[in-house]
Amino acid sequence: MNVKELFNLKNKTAIITGGGQGLGEQMAIALAEAGANIVICSRNIENCQKVCEQLVNTGVQSMAIKCDITNQEDIQNVVDQVIQQFGTIDVLINNSGTSWIAPVLDITADQWDKVMNVNLKGMFLFSQAVGKVMAKQGNGKIINISSVTGLKGTDPAFLDAIAYSTSKGAVVALTTDLAVKLAKHNIQVNAIAPGFFPSKKTKAFEKTSHIILRRVPAGRFGTDQDIKGAALFLSSQASDYITGQVLVVDGGLLSSI
Repeated sequence: MNVKELFNLKNKTAIITGGGQGLGEQMAIALAEAGANIVICSRNIENCQKVCEQLVNTGVQSMAIKCDITNQEDIQNVVDQVIQQFGTIDVLINNSGTSWIAPVLDITADQWDKVMNVNLKGMFLFSQAVGKVMAKQGNGKIINISSVTGLKGTDPAFLDAIAYSTSKGAVVALTTDLAVKLAKHNIQVNAIAPGFFPSKKTKAFEKTSHIILRRVPAGRFGTDQDIKGAALFLSSQASDYITGQVLVVDGGLLSSI
């Protein structure tokens, strides 16, 4: 098999949660460019529909489905619709997430629970539902989006969000354990831990971005193509012998701390 075939996703179907904006949108575009059918889902159906329409206009088969990933009925609805439309689910990118900026001594139990429900519980529920389909197929790829903030402590001067960081650390544990549990079904489970990629979600960091940038050895923040390549690699046959790993995409930030 040549390299082009290794990265070819033609006739594959990928679900990207939170794919209506930011990194999720870029990963959806990447997989579409490699030939995959794309299903985008999140609570904000309008954003999903916009990305879906853009992909369809380029000849890609795509669906937009409203989904609250903390709701098992919503998740099952997505799975059922995708199977009905495309017959298989080959890739799941668990990208949906939320955060809560608050000092560690002030964050409330409700705020903590909200972050954990979306970033961890929702990710597990979606992986479980799609994992059942992939197990029957005998193959599949699950990619969980973590963060460099889940791998080391974060200075509150530029990010004071302990629930977010904790949830992203738990995503790593979820990824490694799922990888072991699902390996017998030929399902590879890996995580991507992005560094700082400017987006609507990171506007809260604009005032301190210069502090963060000084710590990035590459001297720049992440771009669209930086995340696209990582997502395509872990979605393709090129990563068939890689599972339970965390691919850090941060310009060297974690190594320099």
